[in-house]
Amino acid sequence: MTQDRGETIDSMQPMRIGDGSPRLGEVRDLAVDLALKAAAFRSSLPVGVRTALAQLVRAMNCYYSNLIEGHDTHPIDIERALRGDLSADPVKRDLQIEARAHIAVQQWIDDGGLAGRAHTRAGLEETHRRFCAELPEDLLWVEMPDGERVRVEPGRLRERDVKVGRHIAVSPGAVPRFVEHFEWAYGRLGRSDAIVAVAAAHHRFVWIHPFLDGNGRVARLMSHAMMLDALDTGGVWSVARGLGRTAERYKQHLAACDLPRRNDLDGRGALSEEELARFTAYFLQICIDQVEFMARLVEPDRLRARIHQWVGEEAALGNLPAKAANVLDAVLYRGELPRGELEGIVGTGDRQARRVAATLVDMGVLVSESSRAPLRIAFPAALASRWMPGLFPDRPS
Repeated sequence: MTQDRGETIDSMQPMRIGDGSPRLGEVRDLAVDLALKAAAFRSSLPVGVRTALAQLVRAMNCYYSNLIEGHDTHPIDIERALRGDLSADPVKRDLQIEARAHIAVQQWIDDGGLAGRAHTRAGLEETHRRFCAELPEDLLWVEMPDGERVRVEPGRLRERDVKVGRHIAVSPGAVPRFVEHFEWAYGRLGRSDAIVAVAAAHHRFVWIHPFLDGNGRVARLMSHAMMLDALDTGGVWSVARGLGRTAERYKQHLAACDLPRRNDLDGRGALSEEELARFTAYFLQICIDQVEFMARLVEPDRLRARIHQWVGEEAALGNLPAKAANVLDAVLYRGELPRGELEGIVGTGDRQARRVAATLVDMGVLVSESSRAPLRIAFPAALASRWMPGLFPDRPS
């Protein structure tokens, strides 16, 4: 029988920053700033560019989220895994498969699979199930403090006690009622409150620690989905990059949110409201930083200049016709390019124009659903260091 120590949901309060908190105004201002900047960035992108960028962001998000857990799989290797090109090294291969599973879940989220239910028990269980069900068998086993190895069951709430750092999570029998309260607390929020509440939900989820393993990845996927709902982000930026780049601060904030209320000025719940507010401010500022970073990265003139430099270097090596820059300019500006317009844009005969397009497709910088469908831009991870420097670290040679 699953042990239940009778913990009450009062031990998880407050679920949100209260109206009496001196920091509520600050975090609401950050939420408004984030909403404005996220909307401006998304609307500035042609649909075709937005689609390509979201695909690259999924690889970036996967890289940083797994890196927080100590699993270092570079986006170039993630991209290879998506093509079925797996390493002969069993450890690297397992990490590639793990990354592929993460990408699949985030694409499902970006396509609306979790819309409106990221915070629900059903949604959380499905997120965990989809991620873990595709993991290699070796990554489904965790070692308990007593040395026993236990298998993680995809989508199943834990039936054992767990300890994360100094935090002893609620007893396994209490998990269902805490998850049900979690669902109630973060449902039916207005847009502004929903944005502010994402950070609180992020911590309270890992505080419950509802699954035996995989809670960190699920928490970040949940947060991504909640932001997608609240801000219609288009998936073109990710909080995971900011959390991964400030991993120590992130972990320190999570640990601080576990602390009990200090005094009568620290809210009215069992846990510190001040620390929850600090984490919320940090979390929202990280989101704003990532929106601003991505907006600078794909600012049209700068992105065009970097792509032109790359085309020039590839043309000098004989790998690409110089006229390829014209095609890429057109696709970037318009989002997609009908093949019938290639000849006029390249300024050569039809055969040469098609050869230019075919070369760009072979190099992975253009994609198309068929040989007659319009051409769209792609942002391959292998070229990110040239086209989008700083998005993620260069892979060691």
